[in-house]
Amino acid sequence: MKILFVVPYTPNVIRVRPYEFVRALLQAGHAVTLAAIWTTEAEQADLERLRVQGARVLAEPIAGWHSAMNSLSALPSRTPLQAVYSWQPRLLDRIIEVLSQERFDAIHVEHLRGSRYALELKKYLATKTDRPPIVWDSVDCISYLFEQAAQNSRSWKSKLLTRFELGRTRRFEARLVEAFDRTLVTSVIDKQALVDLVRQQRLADDGHRDTSRLRSAEDAIAVVPNGVDLAHFGYRDGAARPANRVIFSGKLSYHANVTAALHLVNDIMPQVWQQRPDTEVWLVGKDPAPEVRVLDTDNGNGADVTGRRVVVTGAVPDMCEYLQTSTVAVAPLLYGAGIQNKVLEALACGTPVVASPQAVAALAQNSAGEFVVADSNVEFADAIVRLLASPARRAELGIAGHAYVNQHYSWQRAALQLETIYRSCEPPHPL
Repeated sequence: MKILFVVPYTPNVIRVRPYEFVRALLQAGHAVTLAAIWTTEAEQADLERLRVQGARVLAEPIAGWHSAMNSLSALPSRTPLQAVYSWQPRLLDRIIEVLSQERFDAIHVEHLRGSRYALELKKYLATKTDRPPIVWDSVDCISYLFEQAAQNSRSWKSKLLTRFELGRTRRFEARLVEAFDRTLVTSVIDKQALVDLVRQQRLADDGHRDTSRLRSAEDAIAVVPNGVDLAHFGYRDGAARPANRVIFSGKLSYHANVTAALHLVNDIMPQVWQQRPDTEVWLVGKDPAPEVRVLDTDNGNGADVTGRRVVVTGAVPDMCEYLQTSTVAVAPLLYGAGIQNKVLEALACGTPVVASPQAVAALAQNSAGEFVVADSNVEFADAIVRLLASPARRAELGIAGHAYVNQHYSWQRAALQLETIYRSCEPPHPL
């Protein structure tokens, strides 16, 4: 198949879903044209890696001031700022130029930030015969995420922004579900959240519930979960690991991860340290927010981590190495949406996981005790202490978690789902 894959940022090992989708589709023998924007030289290098692997890349830069102006322009409207933040008209021009010369079997557009590209492409293709289906990968239901963030975020900036955006995203996401040939999400929870948005919007618009149209919306949304690079995030036996290292991983500028890191260090770990004062907490991930950086108990030691209870690493060359050399991985998310790759990657490495219900809600449907779920602060701290004290239990969970991810979450499996979805799209409905 010839697939046009439009992403409103640069796919890489941090923005892992589009990165691994493109790689898996290429490995399956499909021809992929990737259209994306970039902001740094590092992102240009990320795009070059995908080009070397076989993708044709259409890329345009976007400056921070450009994204800020996009957002400002949307303030008087009802359009979410997220939906215009990554808008780069030059990228659309390049995509249309290619579409005018070639036929594709499917167009895949990712995220709410990419939705304007999808809407503009639908307009362009509306008069064309034999046009390819447009698949919008919502990834998560952003409205569902914002509802939680508005209540639970520990960043006042995040609370204000998500409350401001929430009404806009609810209306806009409900519209997007019905605009394209198929919508993708990472979990059944996000699918239900989108269906609920469509229901609420129809009640607001029509004053009644059209059950046939609701069934149509449900049928149009497909769940394609994230996966793990199983060749890279491989199992490592726990015997050679430190006995006292707790890791929390993820992009540490992301508001849900910032809130989780603060919750871990301030609310949970004091109870752990009362019983195991030598326990280390490693916060590992790119761009730690200022409130996360100050958690590091550096005391002027610089790169020397000896005696530090909390270590904030910033970006690391290889997350796998950190997961494979930790005793316990934790995911104390107070809110979130979709599948948490931090959990999948730790499980794949054989690192036992303690997680909040919110962090594993998307996995619970096919799990059978491969990770520990802890709700309250006391339960979470107790679960960490018990695992630190029991090498046998850690080994048991490590083996079970690795097997679980291998069975359910590979990118190759996800790529097969994508191919089936691309091929099964019905003829598009009119604009």
